[in-house]
Amino acid sequence: MDHSGFKAVDPSDGLPTGPVPLDDERDALVILAASEGVGPLTIERLLEAFGSATEVIRVARRPGGASVLQAAVRDPDAVRSRMTAPAAAAVVKSASNPESVLASLRAANVHAVILDDPWYPNRLRLIELPPRVLFVHGADAALESASAVAVVGTRRPTDLGRRTADRIGAALARAGALVVSGLALGIDGAVHAAVVDTSGTTVAVIGGGHGRLAPTAHDRLAAAIVDGGGAVISEHAPDVEPSRGTFPRRNRIISGLADAVVVVEAGPTSGALLTAAWALEQGRECFLVPGSIDAPQSAGCLAWLRDYAGVTRIVAGVPQLLEDLGLAGGAAYPTERAGSDAAGRHAGLRPPAHVVRGAHLEALALDLPIREGMLLRALAAGATTADEIAAVADLPIGAVLAGLTGLEMRGLIDGAYGRYDISRHAMLDSSGREPARRVPPEQRNAPAR
Repeated sequence: MDHSGFKAVDPSDGLPTGPVPLDDERDALVILAASEGVGPLTIERLLEAFGSATEVIRVARRPGGASVLQAAVRDPDAVRSRMTAPAAAAVVKSASNPESVLASLRAANVHAVILDDPWYPNRLRLIELPPRVLFVHGADAALESASAVAVVGTRRPTDLGRRTADRIGAALARAGALVVSGLALGIDGAVHAAVVDTSGTTVAVIGGGHGRLAPTAHDRLAAAIVDGGGAVISEHAPDVEPSRGTFPRRNRIISGLADAVVVVEAGPTSGALLTAAWALEQGRECFLVPGSIDAPQSAGCLAWLRDYAGVTRIVAGVPQLLEDLGLAGGAAYPTERAGSDAAGRHAGLRPPAHVVRGAHLEALALDLPIREGMLLRALAAGATTADEIAAVADLPIGAVLAGLTGLEMRGLIDGAYGRYDISRHAMLDSSGREPARRVPPEQRNAPAR
């Protein structure tokens, strides 16, 4: 099998080849989603404000369009718009030259799948904040399967962790499950490679654009995934560089494409645990490999198994994992179970309120400038003073103070007497509810299983 480059796809699939008419909603949505710095929450706010993507593009093409876009998503009680100036400028740039945007997708052998397409993956469609547009290289059919399992973990695994990921990936592939991961170094790469070597189907969700694949060491692996009937997908246009701000966004997609998430190794601050948090919020099952008590790479998994015993499950062995997933005898999750709500599939499994809160705050952070997103995450982790926030975010104090001012102007944090906290306004979702209240109190206190 030639793994030297990406497998070619029909460049007209999901993309227009001629001039883009203003009344083409599909193309307008693709252009909007391809605008760098425009996150999922911003897209939803723009669509709510203007009624359609075509109207957003029309407004962006007018003189002063960027200011109009920003004003439309400004909260009444916040000084600053929830849409950043660079994001508004990016929409104006894309709207002014849509043919160039769409040509860049064709050049990268990438096609668009939008939320309204019948072939958009059903599991992902039913989560909170589904991507309006997926940029796909490979087979759309790979995104939907009778059973799908995400396997994630640290970028710096132990030898045992890598072997475990290999065994789990191969076993899932032989059982006929779609295997989803993030194409990162370490556990992700080991899982993808094991599935490819077993002639299974795997989907990689990347943190940047297809033209800026990271790590570059996985170029051949990405090609092998597509050659094997899988897909490499992203929320970002091909030219978007991966960054500390773009990588976390993919976590909700990784878990959203799957019935369950398996964390092989994760330290206390590993991004793999954020994927696990999204899994619980989305009603997916969460499995963790316990690992060695002496390995820092297992500290996060062990802590979750201790602290969230009622909502997580232990991987006691590969055969047991397959049985727990309903795959031991070739059986699979029926497709109608995909995309269940945040209550979870099992009455006894409930995400802790602070896990739900953390997922909501991460969604907010995705749409902020990178530095302000880092500060919001530091506040969510418990930091309250500027010095504490600087230490957690690993930023200079001057940058922290400037960023905190920006968050206050957006109405996302409150500050008094040198201490900062996330505002109640920030904790309200679009319906006006606090996200932690999505799980009824009587269910939240259900006995652990």
